[in-house]
Amino acid sequence: MNMAKPDNQNLARMPALFIGHGSPLNAIEDNEFSRAWAALGQTLPRPKAVLCISAHWQTEGARITAMPQPRTIHDFYGFPKALFDFVYPAPGSPVLAMRIHELMPSIVLDQDWGLDHGSWSILCHMFPEADVPVMQLSLDLNKSPEQHYQLGKALGWLRDEGVLIVGSGNIVHNLQAAIWRDTAHDWAVAFAERIKQLLIDGDHRALVRYRELGDAALAIPTDEHFLPLLYILGLRDEGESLGFFTDKTTLGAISMLSVQVG
Repeated sequence: MNMAKPDNQNLARMPALFIGHGSPLNAIEDNEFSRAWAALGQTLPRPKAVLCISAHWQTEGARITAMPQPRTIHDFYGFPKALFDFVYPAPGSPVLAMRIHELMPSIVLDQDWGLDHGSWSILCHMFPEADVPVMQLSLDLNKSPEQHYQLGKALGWLRDEGVLIVGSGNIVHNLQAAIWRDTAHDWAVAFAERIKQLLIDGDHRALVRYRELGDAALAIPTDEHFLPLLYILGLRDEGESLGFFTDKTTLGAISMLSVQVG
């Protein structure tokens, strides 16, 4: 693929993040997770834009939001009115979305979606002024885990142009096994620890083949919350630093483990 050179050679290479977003209530609550996201936003280099791969947007074929003002999508039910009233008015970046499409034509421009809670529930703490442009990239239902991982690799050039790429999901996510308090099943804790160790070991092959790991059917009954992690794995260069934050399993079967590359 013929990639154009970065349009600003003076931009530092941005880190890449996988964030365990957990409950939508984290958007409006003051807790250990929202405070960690706020602190992270203060320490990161200021991005030119954010590209978020959220567990909550799945499409036939990959799509990228390309509207100048993406809407705030309240893609949940049963939560307090204050959460439904919450709006995150970050602008989009149609010009950058178009450039991504031109360089990677399989990613189609989208004018309908917006920002779902996988994006705005974390970004509202990281960038509370909503002054950083945000785009979302959908999860292509037709792609295998390996293909999602490879697409992550192919997006690496954006890091050199000052774009913060954020995968938003949860490495353990089983609502059928939820316990609505701050506790966790032993198997959920063990699975999260195994994923963490594989990340430390740099064993991308095992992580891409996560369905072969013990208790994967319990920890990941559906793929969409795990797949954003594969993009961030693909974005990691050999030998690049890797760290963790919000490392906790809670609500029975929700891992809030988050990963920073670079």
